[in-house]
Amino acid sequence: MLIETDLPNILHRGKVRDTYAVDNDTLLMVATDRISAFDVVLPSGIPGKGQVLNRISAFWFDKTAHIIPNHFLCLADSPDLKSQYGDNEFLITLPRDIASQAMIVKKAERINIECIVRGYITGSAWLEYCREGTVWGLPMPSDMVEGTPFPEPLFTPTTKAEEGHDENMTQDEVEDMVGKELAQQLETISKQVYAYADKYASGQGIILADTKMEFGLLDGNLILIDELLTPDSSRFWDVEGYAPGKSQPNYDKQFVRDYLSGQGWNQEPPAPLLPDEVVSETTERYQEAYKRLTAETI
Repeated sequence: MLIETDLPNILHRGKVRDTYAVDNDTLLMVATDRISAFDVVLPSGIPGKGQVLNRISAFWFDKTAHIIPNHFLCLADSPDLKSQYGDNEFLITLPRDIASQAMIVKKAERINIECIVRGYITGSAWLEYCREGTVWGLPMPSDMVEGTPFPEPLFTPTTKAEEGHDENMTQDEVEDMVGKELAQQLETISKQVYAYADKYASGQGIILADTKMEFGLLDGNLILIDELLTPDSSRFWDVEGYAPGKSQPNYDKQFVRDYLSGQGWNQEPPAPLLPDEVVSETTERYQEAYKRLTAETI
C-alpha cells in the first residue's frame, strides 16, 4: 500500500520526500513509497521503499560524518524520540507507518544543485557519449562501452528542477550561482564522499556506479542534506555480474527505468502504471541493497 503523508505543518512535497516543520530549527523528512523515473513521479508506489531510503540514508550520514557534517539528527521511530521531543505533540503522535519512513533533521538553506559523481559511464552520460562522444561536454576516449569506468570519477552537476527534467550545469554556471570557493568545495567533497562510499560498497559486493548528493548551508557551513547514497539516488551494481558492454545487474531503480524504456513511453507525464511483478521485483532489489550495505534487514 502507498502510504500518503497528509500531516499538518507541511513545508514541501517533493517527488519522493515530504518535509514538515517541527520547530524553527528542525524538520521532519518523510521518504515516501513514491518513485520517480526520468524526473516524472510514477502512479505506482513501491511498498517498503520509503523505509529503505530512510534507513540507508541514516546509515550513510553516520558513515560519512568524518568527511562532512550533515543534517541528520535521529530516526523518527527511534526509542529515544520521546525523551528528546517529548513536548512536541506533532512528533510523538506520528502514525507508526510514517515514523518508520521519517527522520528528524536540522533545517538548512538548500543549495539548488544536484551534485552528481560518476565513476562509470552509464545512464544519461552514456546517451550523451553515444550522440556526441562527450560526457558533460568533456571529450572522452573513442573506445568506451557502456559500463566502462572513467579514469577518475567525474563531477557533473545539474540543476534541481521541481518539475520537468534536470539540466546539466557548466562549471561557470555553478560558480555564478554559489561563487568559486563554494563551487570547488561542492566538487571536492562530493568526490570524497563518493570515493569513500565506493570503497566501502565494493567490500559488500556492490559497485557504486554513480550517485547524486545535495548540500545546504547551516550557520554558513556546508553540510549534506536530503538523502544519501540510496537506491534512488545511486546506481548499485552487483560486483559478481559486472562486465562492461551491457546493462549491469543492479539493486536500484534502473530495473524500473528499463521497463519503462521498453514501453515506448516518451518520458513525459503521465507515466504508465507498473505491473505488479515490476513493483515486487523493485521492492526486493531495494531491500537487497540495504541488506548488503548495512548487514541488516527491514
